[in-house]
Amino acid sequence: MSKGRTDMEVGADGVAVIAVVNPPVNVLSVDVLYSLMGNHEEAIRRNDVRAIVLIGKGGIFCGGLDINVLGAIQKNILEKVKVDYIDAMTDALEVAVKPFVAAIDGLAFGGGLEFSMACQARISTPMAQLCLPELQLGVIPGFGGTQRLPRLIGLTKALEMIMLSKHIRAEEAHQLGLVDAIVSPEELLGAARHWALDICESRRPWVRALSKTDKIEPPEQAREILKFARDQAQKRAPNLKHPLICIDVIEEGIVSGPRAGLRKEGIAFQELFFSDTCKSLVHVFFSQRATLKIAGVTDLGLMPRNLTKVAIVGGGLMGSGIATSLILNHYPVVLKEENEKFLNAGVDRIKANLQSHVRKGKMTQEKCEKTLSLLTGVLDYERFKDADLVIEAVMDNVKLKQQIFAELERHCPPHCILATTTSTIDLRLIGQNTDCQERIVGAHFFNPAHTVPLLEIVCTQHTLPQAVIDLLDVGKKIKKTPIVVRNCTGFAVNRMFFPYTQTALFLLDRGMDIYKIDHACTGFGMPVGPFRLADHVGFGVALGTGMQYLEDFPDRVYKSMLVPLMIEDKWTGKASKRGFYMYEGRRKAIPDPDTMTYVDKLRSMAGSSTDPELMKLEDKDIVEMVLFPVINEACRVLDEGVAVKASDLDIASIFGMGFPPYRGGIMYWADSIGAKRVHAKLSEWEKKYGQFFRPCSYLSERAAAGVPLSAPTNQAKARL
Repeated sequence: MSKGRTDMEVGADGVAVIAVVNPPVNVLSVDVLYSLMGNHEEAIRRNDVRAIVLIGKGGIFCGGLDINVLGAIQKNILEKVKVDYIDAMTDALEVAVKPFVAAIDGLAFGGGLEFSMACQARISTPMAQLCLPELQLGVIPGFGGTQRLPRLIGLTKALEMIMLSKHIRAEEAHQLGLVDAIVSPEELLGAARHWALDICESRRPWVRALSKTDKIEPPEQAREILKFARDQAQKRAPNLKHPLICIDVIEEGIVSGPRAGLRKEGIAFQELFFSDTCKSLVHVFFSQRATLKIAGVTDLGLMPRNLTKVAIVGGGLMGSGIATSLILNHYPVVLKEENEKFLNAGVDRIKANLQSHVRKGKMTQEKCEKTLSLLTGVLDYERFKDADLVIEAVMDNVKLKQQIFAELERHCPPHCILATTTSTIDLRLIGQNTDCQERIVGAHFFNPAHTVPLLEIVCTQHTLPQAVIDLLDVGKKIKKTPIVVRNCTGFAVNRMFFPYTQTALFLLDRGMDIYKIDHACTGFGMPVGPFRLADHVGFGVALGTGMQYLEDFPDRVYKSMLVPLMIEDKWTGKASKRGFYMYEGRRKAIPDPDTMTYVDKLRSMAGSSTDPELMKLEDKDIVEMVLFPVINEACRVLDEGVAVKASDLDIASIFGMGFPPYRGGIMYWADSIGAKRVHAKLSEWEKKYGQFFRPCSYLSERAAAGVPLSAPTNQAKARL
């Protein structure tokens, strides 16, 4: 649990400066809150104090409520702090008889921003960032933010900030009226002191946010804005309730007044605080941070080396996406292709990725050109002689990769890390003709590599911990969430989810509609169903990986001839604009009635008939039948030590496959259902449909013992 405090100093000018001291980002821990309460009461009581300034020590105002407090209260292990206490604290600032001014530098997030809005003014530095990110944790702003923000900046902008957890910088905050003045860091404290005294002496207005009405839109316009916000919230996340509850709370304050809004906010916050959604998202928050802790690697005292130059072999979709990520985060990149045509195509893909950022307003054209200048295209290995990291991103062909790694060993310096993006090939095969297997590592990105946030770092028994430490650092710097896994077919994500499409094909062969299956999965919260996923990956890749799984796991691969039949007619998925769906330009995927020609042909060849029992399945049952085999395979991944922590698989499922984060990840969701139910259903299906559904020993043992699937296992390797 985070410790912390607030310090108070009273100057000769009569201004008390209360500083939050809880590095690194001055979160509001229990200790900070009680210390702040004490300083607040003392400042109000003392006759030599005329005004108060709130500031954060070390250049950061406040990073919000300590997430550990949330977790502790949810687990009922913390009794001494009440959620409504903080709301009372913010109210006390607003109604105090002495003016409070917030001096904001660095971050003002969540509860920190809400505290500042209860003050009579806010002064910030130019680089300050302000945000209310509570919806990302399954709650709403609970300390007056739903009521004060609309009154300070208007309903439209307030909804945008709250509903999207949008970060804004000081300049925009000043334009909106959230910040009253912008000064340099050196002037911040002095300016805040002067502003507080000006309020005290009536040279500036005494502004109480809850009393402001000039920024609130007229009633009819407000209703339209709120209706639009509700429609957008339901469209973005139809399974989530807390965004709609947040809008209701904001509306209550507009219709019935701020005090009624605060009461509704408090009740809603308390209820959401203990909801399954909040617990799941808090679990994800902690799990994401835990991915950087790997026993036997990050506990050895090693420091990441400064990798300043990266080279990439292959400028296809994967290589160009990786290069885009790297140059966007200030890494110089050398991109190699085998000829001018392929090189130009790769560079053009990178340019298109950057131009997309320009169109969306994420960067200027000038910044785009400066970023592109970090890229150098080459046709040989001459520029690899001073590379610190090489990422091979060619097609999954063993002989080709072996040839490339032999070249890399000859041309790269001895310290250079040699990484491969393979998703299926054993890393030991790739490096078997080299003498540098200790610096060969998997860097498995997911398409499109410049947008999907997951990076699988794959180790063999030869990989040095330093190489892993270095890649973890690179992953962090290019804004990826890394998980470290052991070398095996499919690694963690693809290994877990290979049954996802296979079970769907099993259901299709027995009469179920393609689009009913996909609809059930997207209704559950997956970004795409299994058939749409196959289209996106491409039938060629799907067939190739399927053959690899059949070779390695013959006892649990469902064999369907549907994809090979479609490939014969050059239906290859989204790339050819014909797959299980039709694709026209940038339009959404459209169900393709011609697909049934292949389905009927397959059923005729196999002599299979419609299964009446399967046809009765509702969406919930379809989801279980598609995802329980995924849970089963995830259990094997844990049991074999491919991943050390169940929470790593939760993060892998969310960031790699889009598993809904509000369900906590694949293993967290499995435990919410219970190992016994998962085991019972798989056993039932095994009896009816065969060994494809057979529960693994890990799942069987946990179900029999009543032990959570995510509980630590002794069999997992302590060191990857």
